[in-house]
Amino acid sequence: MWNSSAIDRRRFVKAAGLGFLAALQPRALMALERADAVYASGMRDANGSYAVATVTERGEIVDRVALPARAHGMAFSPATGKTVAFARRPGTYAMIFDAHDKTDPIVIASVEGRHFYGHGAFSPDGRILYASENDFDANRGMIGLYDATNRFARIGEFETYGVGPHDMTVTDDGRMLVVANGGIETHPDTGRTKLNLANMQPSLTLIDAATGGLIEKHALPPQWARVSTRHVDIDDSGRIWFACQYEGHRNDLPPLVGSFAKGEDLRFVELPEETTRRLANYVGAIAVNRKDGLVGVTSPKGGVAVTIDARSGKVLSETTVPDAAGIAPATDGFAVSSYDGDFLGSRSNVAWDQHIVRIAPSRRL
Repeated sequence: MWNSSAIDRRRFVKAAGLGFLAALQPRALMALERADAVYASGMRDANGSYAVATVTERGEIVDRVALPARAHGMAFSPATGKTVAFARRPGTYAMIFDAHDKTDPIVIASVEGRHFYGHGAFSPDGRILYASENDFDANRGMIGLYDATNRFARIGEFETYGVGPHDMTVTDDGRMLVVANGGIETHPDTGRTKLNLANMQPSLTLIDAATGGLIEKHALPPQWARVSTRHVDIDDSGRIWFACQYEGHRNDLPPLVGSFAKGEDLRFVELPEETTRRLANYVGAIAVNRKDGLVGVTSPKGGVAVTIDARSGKVLSETTVPDAAGIAPATDGFAVSSYDGDFLGSRSNVAWDQHIVRIAPSRRL
């Protein structure tokens, strides 16, 4: 469950320490003091450079850390205070930093024959970083394992039992990895070109975090073989929510949001037809607000953010957000960003990237 905004702010400031606060510009320090929550997101600056920004719920940029290239997804460890930004596919770097202090970030590279898929997650104790990767010559999805106690040295890998893994997460007890295998074959020699749209194999897999063994695999039914499973999150009951992007005809109305739990079949949310049309066959990000029992999705192609009741599946709201990008839990509802610099109605002269992560206080290893 999320703590109150006041506690979030006070604990972030306490964890940051005097050195971090002293390094902030007065305007940034004032923004942090007024913040209801603190987030991190990849961004492109007006001069074309890339960075990860620490940003308040008001959309005020507190600090930024330079990136070697464009980032995509973010992950945060409440146990250690570490945040990681993953390179956009088919990028080969991930950068780990601590928003609470000014120590130098750690940049790691994917091993030969692999590239990152833009997403990953920490184990609950913060000791292992899991990253979705591509074994591109064998066309196999992989999860790389990195030791957070040893400067993120690579210590192994697991199969994802699917093709084209994108987003992934870890259950609260740390026992299972949840992977959205998008089903799309790519190879760095052809950049971001999708090589197998005629025979996609989207699936969601549950993997034993200790052994890498397959627990369950949920393939999408044949009629939805072009519904690429892309992003996942978990609600307070342990239910897994997933969001999709459709690679078929633009006038089709495929299901785009669903959920399941271990031992259950996939269940799509029956969105109203007009909502599905507004999503434009493309859900770019999904987030769960556990406190309020909500699921939020965004579509940059449709320019919309949609809030769904997690219990009933009913659509509660649709908000027009041109170029809608990231989404993450807010004090009430969701914080939403856009490619054109909007963050919850506050505009900056930056382009926010596709994902946001809410960052919170740490408990050191």
